[in-house]
Amino acid sequence: MKHCLYLTAFIVLLLAWGSAPTLWAQASKPATPPAATSSVDDNPNVMLLKQGHSEGVRAKAASDLGKEGNPATIPALAGALTDPSAKVRREVVLALAQFHQSDILPPLEQASRDVDGDVRVLAVKALVGFYTGVSPSGGFSGFMRKNVQRVKSHFEPDMTRIDPGLKVDPQVIATLIAVLKDTRSNEASREAAKGLGTLLAQPAVPDLVSAAHSSDIDLAREALNALSKIKDPSAGPKLADLLDSPNKDVKRDTCVTLGILRAKDALPRLQSIFENDADQKDKIAAIQGLAYLGEKVSVPLFIKALWDQDKNVRQAAAEGLGRAADPQTQSELEKAIAAEKEAEVKLAIEFALTALGKQDYLNAMVDDLGSRNRGDTARAYLTELAWKPGFLPKLYPYLQNQDAAVRKRLCEVLMYSGDQTSLEPLDRLSHDPDGDVAAESLRAKGAIRARLAGGGPGKP
Repeated sequence: MKHCLYLTAFIVLLLAWGSAPTLWAQASKPATPPAATSSVDDNPNVMLLKQGHSEGVRAKAASDLGKEGNPATIPALAGALTDPSAKVRREVVLALAQFHQSDILPPLEQASRDVDGDVRVLAVKALVGFYTGVSPSGGFSGFMRKNVQRVKSHFEPDMTRIDPGLKVDPQVIATLIAVLKDTRSNEASREAAKGLGTLLAQPAVPDLVSAAHSSDIDLAREALNALSKIKDPSAGPKLADLLDSPNKDVKRDTCVTLGILRAKDALPRLQSIFENDADQKDKIAAIQGLAYLGEKVSVPLFIKALWDQDKNVRQAAAEGLGRAADPQTQSELEKAIAAEKEAEVKLAIEFALTALGKQDYLNAMVDDLGSRNRGDTARAYLTELAWKPGFLPKLYPYLQNQDAAVRKRLCEVLMYSGDQTSLEPLDRLSHDPDGDVAAESLRAKGAIRARLAGGGPGKP
């Protein structure tokens, strides 16, 4: 459900959260592997990469060097970025992406300016992957995925973002901005827009606003998605004209993005779209934007929409009431939750009632963290609630929940909303019998410490 995808813009994970090591980019000198003790000049793959062998031999040598993981071979790989074969250069980028130290950043930045579009795309993915822990895929399977995506030609919102407190090299941001503005390849520009959002690149906001107005629809949507992650409110007024976009997808994405960016001036127009537009998808996007704004002036609209036939409208209405935080709406919400049959909508109403200070539904929300269908949505709601003063201590007892999935997602909640008081409860989970929970607790502690030190992005 597209709404759930936008919901998780409050925190991010795609996809990469659970599996990505947390602060790879901060590990400047990892332990030297055994292979590093041998002379690089004697490495057969280095010799094959440098010597005048066939394209296939050189490409395989680059790939094998990546698999070996010897940091001492990084200069040899960087030198091969001038190889006349694009195939070899692509394998070199994929090989460099296997290393997790800052020495690979300059050569990857060089590769982002390559004459070959596919090399540039891979370089962008590798630069972003340095901070997320997700390396670009290559070989036959990667080729097939890329071309299937080209056939579909459909944009899908991606909520991946770096962990709080993770610092990004300004030169990496500048490199991605340059790729975004490079007109040689729409695909590379789209990937750069996506990457800038993932890295929460504040300096890229003006260029992303320009890209949101691109005639390339997928680039425009990637830029809007990136801006919704970065959450710079200054971008909102510069996007309002896109509510008149002839492209329905851009118009709908803009509705939601304006809400996330707290563009209050857009409220009358969003309300008009919801009340008057004949297209149901437009109406849903408009009320989702209104829900993110959560203004008290919209309360009558939200109350009426609680009884709409469309469950997406009801869910957004409940969220909007939760953010508007008008105590007089509690009775309407209680009526609605008693009559509601859809689990996703009930969860949204539970969020609203909990936001109003009613604690009767907190147990149910925490239990939904263990749901495969609603777990990420519950995590987003609880992350938002946990920023309210006095709410965090109410979550700590649930860190002992018997369900490992609940404990793990609570760690993710605390990663974005936790404070000094969260460190001790998380420390106990660092010895959890479930390895994923223990790893997530350590990740959350690192993010909280970095955020408290002012080291990077915090509140989602």
